[in-house]
Amino acid sequence: MPSQPTVPPDALVAVGTLADPTRRTIYDFVRGAAKPVSRDDVAAEMGMARQTAAYHLDRLAEEGLVDVEFVRLSGRTGPGAGRPAKTYRPSERELVVTVPPRRYLLAARILLDAIKAGGVALGDMRAAARRVGAGIGSEGLDIALLETGYEPVTEDGEVRFRNCPFHALVDEDRSTTCDLNLALVEGMVEGSGDSRRPCLEPEDGYCCVRLRPA
Repeated sequence: MPSQPTVPPDALVAVGTLADPTRRTIYDFVRGAAKPVSRDDVAAEMGMARQTAAYHLDRLAEEGLVDVEFVRLSGRTGPGAGRPAKTYRPSERELVVTVPPRRYLLAARILLDAIKAGGVALGDMRAAARRVGAGIGSEGLDIALLETGYEPVTEDGEVRFRNCPFHALVDEDRSTTCDLNLALVEGMVEGSGDSRRPCLEPEDGYCCVRLRPA
């Protein structure tokens, strides 16, 4: 009897969609944008025809990798404002594909549950996160943040993170997850010797941690 699939087929298809270098670059552009982007934005950024940009964006949308919304780019409303434009923004869909299957998220949930139950001291976990962060940050803070998945962007003189690497654990225990995020980034700053200051300041649409000038 054939064994059951170890990876959901739809996840494989979605990941395969990003195997195209152009489509992956467009996906990264959408994720890094401060606001939803239009087909014209992508065409101008990539130096391609608008129809080609639309094709790749719609493929990403079909797989749930980006979300679609219609907005009036002129900012006007009412008669004469024109038709809303189709725009694209990052989706909340998460894809984890490992072959053979691994359950790293399950291990993280077990550790988080141990902290909540008092079996592991939160202070010890913070110290461990800082040590790990210091090692990651030794190659430079900006590289460390990118490779860890924080998706840093500079806004109003601060570095804010458009992604939380621990997002899947937030619903389990937001407070502890944010504490570990802060400790990890603090370790990166220490390891890199950077002068910027990590702060815990949650805001919708961003990770709970941000960097402020020294």
